[in-house]
Amino acid sequence: MFRPLSIFIGTRYTRAKRRNRFVSFISMTSMIGLALGVLAMIVVLSVMNGFQREMSSRILGMVPHATIVGVNPIEDWQPVAAAAMKNPEVTAAVPFTEMEGMLSYKGTMQPIQVSGVDPALEGKVSIVAKHIVQGRLDALKPGEFGVVIGEITARRFRLNVGDKITLIVPEISTAPGGITPRMQRLNVVGVFKVGAELDGSMALIHLADAAQMQHWQPNQVQSVRLAVKDLYAAPQVSSDIATGLGAAYKADDWTHTQGSLFSAMKMEKTMIGLLLLMIVAVAAFNIIATLIMVVNDKGADIAILRTIGATPRQIMAIFMVQGTVIGVVGTLIGGVLGVIAALNVSELVGWMERVSGQHIFSSDVYFVSNLPSELQGADVLLICSAGFIMSFLATVYPAWRAAKVEPATALRYS
Repeated sequence: MFRPLSIFIGTRYTRAKRRNRFVSFISMTSMIGLALGVLAMIVVLSVMNGFQREMSSRILGMVPHATIVGVNPIEDWQPVAAAAMKNPEVTAAVPFTEMEGMLSYKGTMQPIQVSGVDPALEGKVSIVAKHIVQGRLDALKPGEFGVVIGEITARRFRLNVGDKITLIVPEISTAPGGITPRMQRLNVVGVFKVGAELDGSMALIHLADAAQMQHWQPNQVQSVRLAVKDLYAAPQVSSDIATGLGAAYKADDWTHTQGSLFSAMKMEKTMIGLLLLMIVAVAAFNIIATLIMVVNDKGADIAILRTIGATPRQIMAIFMVQGTVIGVVGTLIGGVLGVIAALNVSELVGWMERVSGQHIFSSDVYFVSNLPSELQGADVLLICSAGFIMSFLATVYPAWRAAKVEPATALRYS
């Protein structure tokens, strides 16, 4: 089978046992270092993807994907919901009211975001019913002023189901200050735990109770809450729906309340990826040292090839082939091992916990009890491509030096 001279000799140099064992050792460490760098990048980015998925499912499972807010309280929310459901991206639309206030208990206070919900419909747009650890969501009854609080809030105030707590909300009045506090006694009927900061900043009451606290009619709501298929399409979807409903409605979405968190997570993933890429770069550019030593070791071979007619371009290609083979093999090994490790990292951490008897991810400390991982093909392709490119670039200078070797000089000192 025909093979170009450069590929034939370059691959032979890669396979051959060299006289200089140190050169062979450096070549092997370059390959291993490249493989470890690629493996580390794949595993770390997969774990970060897993954490981002968990945060998205938990936080965005609790807060509204988007809302259609009435300029005035909405008298009949069902036509608005019906108009929203005509959009193919919308999967559910339910009534929703939101207030900000302070919780007070035995002299201790904390800010709180209070959501007025319909317990019978909330499961269509929220995961809160699946994360109730005390009481029940359907214990929220109109007129009884029940409240479901987060686990952090319950722990901070040492509350249990059946305890009472005071909610303080601002109310516009004719007093000189313009705003007076309105206090409402609430009965704790449930505690939820989603493992995020919402456990300490969010509470749920019944829609009718929220309307009463706002001095509205029992059937009036502030907005219609939407669940959408594609979270990143929520701003456009809600804007289109609000525009279609007219000037009496405006749109809001999760990017206004949680967008900074997910932007920070994206930035963190990018920066960690760049730092880990430096490891791959160091391993890739070790190929430079390897090839320079190979060029010095093969000076006589280069001279002989030049004397029998090999061109400088062919000599250069020989050592570029050799370095590229090292880089490709190291990158492929790291890629395969990285994919295997990323797919089994949760099981590996579980095995380590069983062997050591220690909980690495305790649910009492972290919002997850295991190490989540989500392997994305785009990440693997990007990492392996970066490894290939850097390995190839690392061969250029040593190969150029090999092409500049003068046959007479090399043979004189060989």
